[in-house]
Amino acid sequence: GNDYLGLTRHPDVVAAAAAAARLWGAGSTGSRLVTGTTALHADLEAALAAFCGAPAALVFSCGYLANVGVLTALGGPEVTIVSDAVNHASVIDGCRLAGSPVRVVAHRDVAAVDAALAAAATPHALVVTDAVFSVDGDLAPLADLHRIARRHRAILVVDEAHALGVIGPTGAGATAAAGLAGEPDIVRTVTLSKSLGAQGGAVLGDRAVTELLLNTARTFIFDTGLAPAAAGGALAALRILTAEPDRVAAVRRNAAALAATVAGLGVPTVVPDAAVVPAFLGDPRRAVAAAATCLEHGVRVGCFRPPSVPAGRACLRLTARADLGADDLATAERALKEAFGR
Repeated sequence: GNDYLGLTRHPDVVAAAAAAARLWGAGSTGSRLVTGTTALHADLEAALAAFCGAPAALVFSCGYLANVGVLTALGGPEVTIVSDAVNHASVIDGCRLAGSPVRVVAHRDVAAVDAALAAAATPHALVVTDAVFSVDGDLAPLADLHRIARRHRAILVVDEAHALGVIGPTGAGATAAAGLAGEPDIVRTVTLSKSLGAQGGAVLGDRAVTELLLNTARTFIFDTGLAPAAAGGALAALRILTAEPDRVAAVRRNAAALAATVAGLGVPTVVPDAAVVPAFLGDPRRAVAAAATCLEHGVRVGCFRPPSVPAGRACLRLTARADLGADDLATAERALKEAFGR
């Protein structure tokens, strides 16, 4: 799974989720603009903004809807959207629903982004990218993308789903690690379901952006607000992350160990930028069989094959956790040896 910091079952997170449900009920009962906002939602938004170094935050019921909400609210016929070819499905759907001219550019190709913006026939533009890409685990060149976006007076939208809690010394994400957290022309989205071990999503940015989304983003206005238990759990997890920043280094250290194991078994991988470690097997049948073998040996891994990835790029996706110990890593190594036939 994506429980990068090992907080989903942390006793303080579970207790906070249970306490929130007892106080506020099992659900939020309505849209955030009607009855679905509690003091807990406001506290979570303030805490997220402070932790990530953003002026404001707006909590959605999931990260998928946060991405769709941002792109449909900021996009439109007069806004060209330039999107990385391997962005998450939620970004792809947001681009499709925005009603914008969309230019899909080669993965991490800064020159292609520059050319697409230069050729745009609309008065406004957005550049959208994952911060950490969900399958290969590589990091977007955010500083270069921001420089180019600013030159063309475009807004940069960054999906920090796999970066929050993992990138940067405190886990504030890739935008903050690049020194760009305070830039008014950057909008970030995060999920609460990975490093924070709960559920939900949020948009971080200038207060004018969050106010615009509050009033125009259909995935915010017409959706039931985040359940109190999820909000309470995420808030508790954020407090733990703030108090225990060593978890950030631990998850990256364990990711590096997993990558070294995969490489040592002769399977192509990458030096991980975050917690995602791919093991490229190519043949989808081999990938499915390898995932099944891992599960038989007590290790659950992701298995990606076409159409989720291009033909010839089937892989296992290993995800590190901060709380994995030496015994856990040894178990993973034994399972991978069996899976890869070594």
